[in-house]
Amino acid sequence: MKQQSKTCEHCNNSFEITEGELSLYEKVGIELPVICFFCRVKIHLSFWMFGKFRKGKSDLSGESLITVLPEKNRYPIYTSTEWYSDKWDAMDYGQDYDENKSFFEQLQELQEKVPHPHQNGIKNTNCEWCDDVWNSKNCYLARSMEECEDLYYCYRDLKVKNSIEAVISFTSEKCYEIGDCHHSYKLFYSKHSRDCVDSYFLYDCRNCQNCFMCWNLRGKSYCIENVQYEREEYLEKLKSFKLGSYESIQNHKKHFEEIVKKEVIHRPNFNFRIYDSTGDYLLDCKNCHSCYTINESEDCFNCIRGIKEKSNIDTNGCWYMELSGNCAACVNAFSLKYSVWSSSRYSEYIDLCIECEYCFGCVGLKKKKYCILNKQYTKESFDKLKTKIIEDMRKRGEYGKFLPYSMSAGPFNFSTSFTYFPRTRKEDILKLGGYWEDIVEENLEGMQTSELPDDIKDVSDTIITQALICPETGWRFNIAKNELIFYKENNIPLPRLHFDVRIKNSLKDLTVLQAYAYKCIYCKKEIEAYYLPEWGYQKIACEECYKQNIN
Repeated sequence: MKQQSKTCEHCNNSFEITEGELSLYEKVGIELPVICFFCRVKIHLSFWMFGKFRKGKSDLSGESLITVLPEKNRYPIYTSTEWYSDKWDAMDYGQDYDENKSFFEQLQELQEKVPHPHQNGIKNTNCEWCDDVWNSKNCYLARSMEECEDLYYCYRDLKVKNSIEAVISFTSEKCYEIGDCHHSYKLFYSKHSRDCVDSYFLYDCRNCQNCFMCWNLRGKSYCIENVQYEREEYLEKLKSFKLGSYESIQNHKKHFEEIVKKEVIHRPNFNFRIYDSTGDYLLDCKNCHSCYTINESEDCFNCIRGIKEKSNIDTNGCWYMELSGNCAACVNAFSLKYSVWSSSRYSEYIDLCIECEYCFGCVGLKKKKYCILNKQYTKESFDKLKTKIIEDMRKRGEYGKFLPYSMSAGPFNFSTSFTYFPRTRKEDILKLGGYWEDIVEENLEGMQTSELPDDIKDVSDTIITQALICPETGWRFNIAKNELIFYKENNIPLPRLHFDVRIKNSLKDLTVLQAYAYKCIYCKKEIEAYYLPEWGYQKIACEECYKQNIN
């Protein structure tokens, strides 16, 4: 099989399908893509709502609920408890296949009848104001986490505790405003650091403690801007930095940004313990290519945000999957194709189906087999009708394509996709059949955050009763009681922006899906690195020179 060149049906850009991809497409048994890698990721993640938390009511019981799904939903919403219960049956919505209509149209008709849960995630305690959270407790306004505890405004964390604004971080505790930081304790305003304790403004540091405004350090203590100090002198200087002042912290952030641009030696990527793999933020991966934020996986192509994947291609936001392709947000699956939010096997074009086998074009089923459009068939009749549907889909140019934008959960600009593709234009999404929502909240009562005390020590406990207005979005937000306790205990000034704005700002440099051409600052070798040119990083090194020049 030789490499093929194609033109993307969505963006009209040309793209290549390599021999390795062709081999895996054949092994998994899915059709070759007709849209480029970036458009595949974009449509997949549009089915994964980032959303804006809101209160609502169950369409089954009227019980109050909290969700990130939009108010104008295309389908009924039940509480998760109700959805997983036996109070309803998705088979009641089954419909016959109509060969005279587009299969996608029929699947969308079914999808809009079948109830969906108000949140994704199970086995949580006191996590009502969360979404896509699993096996966690006492979390608030957080998304995409597993085995976490006592978190506020966090995103895509694993085994993190008692922290605020931690994004894409693992096994850390009592941290604030960190990104891609792991195995750390009391780490603040830091990025790409591991095994660090009691430190502020670190970038790419490891095994450091009591350090401030440092970069590329290994095994250091009591350093400020990479200069070594005695313990007493360090602690005295730390007091002078006014860490409880919002104005002072903003100045420190500006200085930190300049250091990252001009002083930090940047490695080409943040991959660890990989073999024959390409991409960024890979950990313990083997033979994974064009993959991003993937852990403990092997033999994969074109996957982002997954754990324990094997022989998958074009699976995004998928965990514990094997031999699957062109899927989004699926877990515990085997040989799954063109599907979303499902945990099933040997199935195609399914949405929100749990522990099913040999199903085609179904929504919301649990533990079913040989179903099409939520109707039960014998194995023989299932195989015959499935073959007929695929033939019809091929004639219409549908088969092998992922579900259309019109079947996504809500507005594109409130989806996870928008965090990866923030420059996407409204008119382009609408043209593809997607959704967009401009939320304008006017005449909201509350305090402008510019009126907040500069220093946390001057903040009254009554602030938790005061609504605050974000200056960027005009959205209202509050300071929670335990949040305020955390800020005071750790001498952190109150935030001024809505928590969703803060999280998206933190994600900007952690969601790059394209390598750019650079020359190593030392040996001048041509390299590829995952930093946008407009960031202006001045010291990007090849892997060998990076290792030789860090401290």
